[in-house]
Amino acid sequence: MPKSKNMFVCSSCGASYSKWLGQCTGCGEWETLIEQGPAPDVKNTLTIASKTGSILPVENIYNKGSGVNAEVSRLSSGFSDLDLVLGGGILPGSVTLLAGQPGIGKSTLLLQIANQIAKSAPVLYVSGEESAPQVRARAVRLAPKNTGSKSTADVVTLDFASSNSTNDIAQTIASGKYKFVIVDSVQTLTVAEIPSAPGSVSQVANSGNILIRASKAANCALILVGHVTKEGTLAGPKTLEHMVDVVLNFEGDRYGGFKTIRASKNRFGATSELAIFEMGGQGLQEVKNPSAALLAERQNVDGSIIFASIDGTRPLLVEIQALVNPTNFGYPKRTASGFDLNRLNLLIAVLEQRTRLTFADKDIFLNVVGGIRISDAAADLAVCLAIASAAANRKLADDLVAFGEVGLGGEIRSVHAADKRISEAKKLGFSAAIAPHTVKSSFAKPAQDLTAVLNTYLH
Repeated sequence: MPKSKNMFVCSSCGASYSKWLGQCTGCGEWETLIEQGPAPDVKNTLTIASKTGSILPVENIYNKGSGVNAEVSRLSSGFSDLDLVLGGGILPGSVTLLAGQPGIGKSTLLLQIANQIAKSAPVLYVSGEESAPQVRARAVRLAPKNTGSKSTADVVTLDFASSNSTNDIAQTIASGKYKFVIVDSVQTLTVAEIPSAPGSVSQVANSGNILIRASKAANCALILVGHVTKEGTLAGPKTLEHMVDVVLNFEGDRYGGFKTIRASKNRFGATSELAIFEMGGQGLQEVKNPSAALLAERQNVDGSIIFASIDGTRPLLVEIQALVNPTNFGYPKRTASGFDLNRLNLLIAVLEQRTRLTFADKDIFLNVVGGIRISDAAADLAVCLAIASAAANRKLADDLVAFGEVGLGGEIRSVHAADKRISEAKKLGFSAAIAPHTVKSSFAKPAQDLTAVLNTYLH
């Protein structure tokens, strides 16, 4: 019999090759082919089931004595903002993938969620990375202060298992004993029939597939923890993101500051909502008034402006800071924290072309305070004002907020949810907002052209 050969599988898209290549021809990524052992021998046969599957009218799926329009009750995570990100809570039978950099607080958050759900439903916490004493120590630390107990028996009612076997975990889920299961993490799991190492493309994809099928069959909510690469993308095959129902991204500075959770995929709700947390001695705590917290330490200097943003349906005021210095090298440096660097370069080009400012010999540094990342196009006007203020060494008024999209012609374009932005600014005591001229409000200072705005507020 011919000897079976090892295959080279792309860790990005899952394409397989008989020999190593520098670039994957499937997705175009470089240095992503990983050598794996031969796949198990499977007969190339096609069989047809002897009977059809279970077919039900849609209107009768949830009609079990509660009326035709009965809805499935969701599990609350204990965090109102996180429930909003999930679309109203954790749906039974759903599979959620939580990804974040090491040390940001994924295990802490999940243990807090598990403790909350365990009060009303049986919960299993499976860890392939930590031992039972490690998890117990964290459970004691995260125990509510009013218990005054050092024993997890008084404050924690969930079950724990330390396992790396996908087959064993799937069998436990399929038993139907648990309504909520956490697996930390999918990169540590192995399927007995696959000879490759844990974390490989085949192991991650097959482990995810087996666990998803078991959770759907048992109507058990499942959360899988995923690792991220040094570029910040989810490690493993892309097919894992397609298989799960919800993909949550846990972002922020692991050493301090605010941490955010947003959904990049959600079959049960919107992907525009945002939950903001802060790490404390009792674990992660929701930030109920993030705008006030972000502006609490503001010092009004040149290069500082308040931007009224919208994350999902929530208005949020954040401070944008800019610093402009003479460059010491032939090529000026552009650095952005919390803002897209390509967008920053575009706005700098608009400022140079449409105003009298020149930045060819200037380094420009932009920072969004609090570790918040902004993807709202309405931040353009605030960024331009911050850069121009820093370049001219002139302060902007402390009681101003700004929002508006800047076009390549220097025009200020309208943005969505202007009324929510203005309402949040009023609530925090600001007196005016530099906004697109299409905004009809006495609170808004109309802005139609970028040059006119700079001449008005920087002279």
